[in-house]
Parts: sequence; structure tokens; C-alpha cells
Amino acid sequence: MNPNIPQTDRKRVVIVGAGFGGLQLARKLSARKEFQVVLINRHNYHEFQPLYYQVATAGLEANSILFPLRAVFGNCKNVHIRVTSVTGVRPADKTVDTELGPVPYDYLVIATGADTNFFNQQNIIEKALPMKSISEAIALRNRMLQNFEDALSVETLDEREGLMDVVVVGGGPTGVELCGTLAEMRKTVLPRDYPELDFGMMDISLIESGGELLGPMSVQSQTHSLEYLQKLGVNVRLNTRVKDFDGRIVTMVDGSTIRSNNVIWAAGVKANPLAGLPPDVLGRGGRILVNRFSQVQGFTDVFAIGDVALMAEEKWPNGHPQIAQPAIQQGKLLAKNLLHWVRNEPPVAFTYRDLGTMATIGRGLAVVDLPFFKFQGFFAWLTWLFVHLMAIVGVKNRLAIFLNWMFNYLTYNNSLRLIIRQKMPRGNLDAMQEKLSDQMEVAKT
Repeated sequence: MNPNIPQTDRKRVVIVGAGFGGLQLARKLSARKEFQVVLINRHNYHEFQPLYYQVATAGLEANSILFPLRAVFGNCKNVHIRVTSVTGVRPADKTVDTELGPVPYDYLVIATGADTNFFNQQNIIEKALPMKSISEAIALRNRMLQNFEDALSVETLDEREGLMDVVVVGGGPTGVELCGTLAEMRKTVLPRDYPELDFGMMDISLIESGGELLGPMSVQSQTHSLEYLQKLGVNVRLNTRVKDFDGRIVTMVDGSTIRSNNVIWAAGVKANPLAGLPPDVLGRGGRILVNRFSQVQGFTDVFAIGDVALMAEEKWPNGHPQIAQPAIQQGKLLAKNLLHWVRNEPPVAFTYRDLGTMATIGRGLAVVDLPFFKFQGFFAWLTWLFVHLMAIVGVKNRLAIFLNWMFNYLTYNNSLRLIIRQKMPRGNLDAMQEKLSDQMEVAKT
């Protein structure tokens, strides 16, 4: 196979990853005649990651938070999209290796984001449920709904509790928002769907290794989020670290245990750098060390932006928070700086403009930290809804999400609690089983 990218006299910018940073950069460069843009992504769509948890809890359909890349760049003749995986980079040859073949570049931008960090705990890797992609969110939704179906038929109380109880590990925005939504469902939606089950016995536990929830936010927001969750009936355990999970029992470092078949892991992320970069350019959490122009340490033609990049500023000595805004701002500035470089003009150093942080806990409950103002409650919830709605790519998606949210708010109901699984052709299943068998044989030897 061959990527089949036409040769031109324009400077070729290869962008790996179509998250917030990569998409922003590609959009800014798409109208520039100086560049040929090659956007490489594993999927043919952009994912709006902050709303994964709403897909996982059947609040939104997956296509509401996805947007086709070709719909973004349909009229841009200088943008070439290739849906494939990158296997590595060869900086000396100025080439990116993909499953479609090699792609030469003049400038390379790594915008590969971050993935779940299980901290090398093998049992948790195998048995816990992550939520860092749309496919994982759908798998979590299927698992939770199937659990309630199975709980109707089990014979013992222990089995029923194991299926219904949920443990969420990680007290950041994802963990807090997920627990709040599950608690709302336990109160309003699930008893109506499953009248044979007693949801008074469904326990929702949030485990956080630190001393507070929402670590980067203000003390005011941390306190209110804890109060909101406790009022919703969530069992919050701070200063508690999960040691093990065998599929039935969650074990803490202090020796205490929780009976649950369901552990949702939201306890941290690690960067996704490309293979082939020198080891000395990788910093804490696998993030790529870059300067204030997003150039990878030791290179002038290789850049990294967003969650995968570690850029130190005076106010952010350990790098920027791994959220959407730093990626978007870095993508915008890098587009301007690439134009400066091809015109032999001096580039502009990046300075992060903190627009604030927010999290929603439940129906009408949220916390918002803005640089000039901090507030909580119903108005904060409306602010959270508006900001996320405006950040969604595509008018159709915004309208779909708005209608879903309004319908859910007015009726406490939706029609998205569906268990939908992919069915593969028999030949594909046989091939997968054969491959798995071969891997097991190799492992034994």
C-alpha cells in the first residue's frame, strides 16, 4: 500500500492526531497556499472527549460527539487525510512511518494526545474499564446495561450487588462527572427501567488517592463538588489508593475492600509519544519536552502540541494541564509561527491563557473556576452546558446535543439505553482466535 500523497513545491506539514490541537492546526493551515497539510489519524473523525462520560451513561449517542474529518476539510485541496496508524518516526530521514507506508515531511507535528494510565497494575489493565475513547465509552455503556439485565436473573444477593455496584477510581473531572450522572440515573431513570431491582442496594463509590476532588480547581469548587456528590449518595473515599482488582473484589492499600464487578478507571493519563524519538526528549508521564515554540527538544522541524507535549512556563513549571484549551491555543499559535518561519520572520513564544476550569456533578449542579470569578450550582451548570455546546464541531451536532439535554432535563428520560455490540464475520473471528492462539504459544516459549 502507498499513502499516495501528491508531490508539490509547498512545504509539507504532517500532523499526527486529529484531537483538539491537531484539528485546530490543520484548520488554520488549510487556507494557506504556502503549505501542503497531511493529517494522519487512526479514525476518520474528531472526538469531543469531554463528553465521553455522557455516551457511557446513555445520555448522548456517540455520533453527537463525533465529526467526520472529511466534512471539515471537504473543500480544502491542500489538505490530505489518511486514516491509518503511525508506527514510528525517522527524524534523520524526515519521514513518518505508517501502516500505509512512509510519509516524508518538511515539518512534523505530533498531536497524539494521551491514554489511560494504569500505573503498570496488570490486574487492573485486564479487568478495569477505561474511558479514553469513544469505543471504550460505548463498551462501558454496554457493560453497565447488560449488568442490570443480568442482575434480574442471578440467584444470590452477592452476585446481584456485584453486578449493580460501581467503583470509580480517580477524583478528577471525569470521575466526578461520571459518579454524579450514575447517581442521578440510580435515582430517576433505572428504577423505571428495572422495577424488579432494588436500586437502594446499588452503591456508587469514588476512590481518590489525594486529599481532595478536582485537584487543579479552587478549594471552593473542591468542597462544593464533595458536598454535591455526598448529597447524591455517592460514597467518596479520599486519601485512598486502589491496590488490586480481581474482577469481583477491589482491594485498597490500607487493606479495606469493596465488593463490585465494575471498576471504572479514571485515575490518570499518560502521553502517547511516537516511537523513534530520542529517549531524552521524553519527560514526566511520557510527555515530549518542547520549547515555547512547540519545537521538540533538539529539533527545529519536529513539534508537539496538546496533551503529548510538556512545555514549561513560569506559571506552569511542570507543563500545562492536559485539557482542551492548551492544545487549541498551541495549535493556533503554531500555525502562525510556521508561516513566520517560511517567511524568515521571528516566531512568537507561547503563553497559555487560562480561560478557567469547570465540572458538572449532576442535574443543575456544577462548579466553575474562571480567572476572575468562581461560582457553583445551577448557574454554573448552565455555564457548563453553554461552553461545551459551543465547543462541539458542527451545527448539527450542537442541535442534537441541545435537544437531547433539554429532553432529558424535562422528562428524566431518553431512548439511548441500548446494548449495541459489533458483530464480526465468522472469518474475522476465526482469524482473531488464530492470532490470539499464536500469541499465546509465543508467550509460552
